[in-house]
Amino acid sequence: MTEPCSGPLDGIRVIEVGTLISGPFAGRLLGDMGAEVVKIEPPGAPDPLRTWGQAELDGHHFFWTVHARNKKAATLNLREAKGRELFLDLVEKSDIVVENFRPGTLEKWNLGYEVLRERNRGIILVRVSGYGQNGPEAHKAGYASVAEAASGLRHMNGFPGGPPPRLALSLGDSLAGMFAAQGALAALYRRTVTGEGQVVDAALTESCLAIQESTIPDYDVGGVIRGPSGTRLEGIAPSNIYPTADGSWVVIAANQDTVFRRLCGAMGRPELATDDRFANHVARGRHQDEIDEIIGTWAAERQPADIIATLSEAGVISGPINTVAEVVIDPQLVARGMIADHWDERVGRNVKGPGVVPVLSETPGTIRYAGSAEPGQHNDEVYGELLGRSAAELEALRVEGVL
Repeated sequence: MTEPCSGPLDGIRVIEVGTLISGPFAGRLLGDMGAEVVKIEPPGAPDPLRTWGQAELDGHHFFWTVHARNKKAATLNLREAKGRELFLDLVEKSDIVVENFRPGTLEKWNLGYEVLRERNRGIILVRVSGYGQNGPEAHKAGYASVAEAASGLRHMNGFPGGPPPRLALSLGDSLAGMFAAQGALAALYRRTVTGEGQVVDAALTESCLAIQESTIPDYDVGGVIRGPSGTRLEGIAPSNIYPTADGSWVVIAANQDTVFRRLCGAMGRPELATDDRFANHVARGRHQDEIDEIIGTWAAERQPADIIATLSEAGVISGPINTVAEVVIDPQLVARGMIADHWDERVGRNVKGPGVVPVLSETPGTIRYAGSAEPGQHNDEVYGELLGRSAAELEALRVEGVL
C-alpha cells in the first residue's frame, strides 16, 4: 500500500486521534520524519480538516493534503467498548498517542494515561489543548485565535493605536503542534534511558507565550509593556520595509554595526556610519525615524531587484516580500526541495505543498503520500494486518458502528 518508511523515526508508530490543526500538525511533523502515523477518525464524523483550505477542485480542499500526509486513515468509535478495546490493542503496538481533545475527554472514555500505561509502559501520550491539562481554565475549549490573544501575542501585532490583527494563519495551533512534536521526541529519548513513557502536555496559550522573547522580564524589571510596532521593532534599526520605485516593498535589515556600515557604503553615504545619531546600535534605536527616512528615500528611487542585488553584493541582508505565487518559484526554496509534490489521489494529480523541515544529512524526512482519499481507507491494514482481526470480524465491527 505504501512505500517503506524512511527517516530518523522509521520504526516508530504514532496513533493520532486529534482533529483540525494542532494535534494533526504534530502528527504530520512526526510522520514527515518517518514515523508510521495512524490517523483515527470517528465513523461517520471525519476530521473537518478534510474540508478546509481556500482552493477547491472537484469538491476537494487542500489543507488535508499537507496535514494528513504520510498518515494511514482508520476509523474507530472510542465511545464504544469494542472500539476502546481495539484502541488499546493499537496502543500495545505503538510508541506515541497524539490527541487534542478537551482535557478529560480520554478519561471520560476510560482511556486516560494510566489506562494506556497498563497496556504499554513505554507509551508516550502527547496532549495538546487550549490551556493545558490542569489549572483553573484547563476545562475550557481553546482555539488559536483566543490563545494568541490570551497569551499576549496578539497585543503585539499591528500598528500603535490600531486594533490588534491576526496573522492569516492559525499560528497558535501550529506553534502548539511544533512544541508537542518536540516534546514527543524528548520523551522518546528519555524512554531509551528509563524504558518508561510519559505525558507530553502542550498548551496553545503557553506555546504562544514561549516565543515572546524578553517581554516578561522587561515587564518584571522595567515595567515595560511591549506593544505593536508596525513594520519594525522598536529600538532595532535599521530593520524595516522600504518602498521601491515600482510601488512594492523590500525588507532591509542592517541593525548590526558592521552591517550598517556596509549599508551606508552601498547607498553612497559612508558618512552616516560615523554620524553620532547612527554610530552604534543604541544611537540608531533612538533615531529610528530619521534613519528609516534616509533609507526609504534611497530605496524609493530604485527597482526592488536592483536594491536587493546591490545590497547582497555589499553583504547587507535584504529581500522581497513575496506572495505565494513568487514563493513557489523561488529558486532557493525549489533547490532545497521546499516546494514539494504530493500525489493526491482524490484529484489524480500532484499538488504542491511545503517540504520537510528541517533537512537531515543522513536520514532526511520524506513525503511518501498525501492525505487519504476516504476515512477508514486503511482499516483492513491497521486492524487486519497489524492487529490480526479477520475479514469477518472487521465486517461485523463495521455493521455495529465500531469502525
